[in-house]
Amino acid sequence: MINTLAYAQKQDDQDELASFRERFYHPEINGQPAIYFTGNSLGLQPKSAEAYLAQELEDWRKFGVEGHFEARRPWYSYHEFFSKAMAEIAGAKETEVVAMGSLTANIHSLMASFYQPTKTRYKILCEKKAFPSDTYAMQAQAKLHGFSIEDAIVEIAPAKGSDLITEDAIIEKIYELGDSLATVMIGGVNYYSGQVFDMAVITDAAHKVGAYCGFDLAHGMGNIEVKLHEWQVDFAAWCTYKYLNSGPGSVGGLFVHENHHKRKLPILAGWWGHDKNTRFKMEPEFVPMQSAEAWQMSNAPVFNMAIYLASLEIFQEATMPKLWKKSRPLTDYLEFVIQEVAKETGADLEIITPKQQHRRGCQISVVAHGYGKALFDKITEAGVIADWREPNVIRMAPVPLYNSYEDVYRFGAILTSAILS
Repeated sequence: MINTLAYAQKQDDQDELASFRERFYHPEINGQPAIYFTGNSLGLQPKSAEAYLAQELEDWRKFGVEGHFEARRPWYSYHEFFSKAMAEIAGAKETEVVAMGSLTANIHSLMASFYQPTKTRYKILCEKKAFPSDTYAMQAQAKLHGFSIEDAIVEIAPAKGSDLITEDAIIEKIYELGDSLATVMIGGVNYYSGQVFDMAVITDAAHKVGAYCGFDLAHGMGNIEVKLHEWQVDFAAWCTYKYLNSGPGSVGGLFVHENHHKRKLPILAGWWGHDKNTRFKMEPEFVPMQSAEAWQMSNAPVFNMAIYLASLEIFQEATMPKLWKKSRPLTDYLEFVIQEVAKETGADLEIITPKQQHRRGCQISVVAHGYGKALFDKITEAGVIADWREPNVIRMAPVPLYNSYEDVYRFGAILTSAILS
């Protein structure tokens, strides 16, 4: 690798996914296209999104309520249009995934099914410094069942002097908790450090002590290789507005392994999870569908899902294997450029994201020791849209669908100028 414009442009010329960049709108700063490294917070808008949304608005105008069955994409079964693409991204069967709800609401819904504590088995194991929404949801679930947060919630922290949590530490804690452990609930990709956890190993350990295991994949879906069915994960939830480009606050998604579809699990039941063959009979007893669709509470929010559908069809064209193939070297290049900037400027730029490709997705988290938010503000003013996290981390995500090697090179030049100015 070489930190030059010529090298970056050569890599872009050889990129088989390069044309996808033009299928998204890119924000501007000071009248110039920004370097957008924040797909891990909010993905860019697909140019096709407007047409997808306009079609649903037109069908609503034309058909009114009859659009549930007469629309070009009938609203009654709208969530089914997502199953194939979502299953491919999640490494799941189509019956194991459903587009619904929002991330935190879906976590609560899944915890209602997969956190069934007893007097002796009631512990929830999670990572320390999980995304706050996850933490609040788990705390609320423990309190709803009459347990104290301090007693029920067990957090695994990084080793002293590290920002990373080892799988060995997680597994050791799982076995230590043993038959007091009810549920493991961890972010599959840590939002702060970008660390990817070995979900297969963690799930296996949880099952060996009789606990359920689930993951928040807000930073995983559309980013890393996921095989939820093969890994025997019990449940997972995610948002779709980050790597999946569905728009701010858009619909979420969830996974429930087929092992649980016919079990008598408690479900926060809603009309749309009822057997669709008898749904309109309005019967008093809930009859769950024999799939992840049983966890649906309400019918599809069609307008925001239309944008998600536009994005998923782009994913279907690009394919996840090709995206992973590009993502790994592109992220490696960002790491390399940051290290080159550190050498050139003498700045202490500490990358806290794991170096190994299988332990990270397309995110690099950097601590710029001695600079803090002032440096972040400088690169923002110079045209970089990245993400600041307290107390001192800059997160950057070179997303393979719409970021380029030239983006990374230009970022390095801006970072160098900001440090030296």
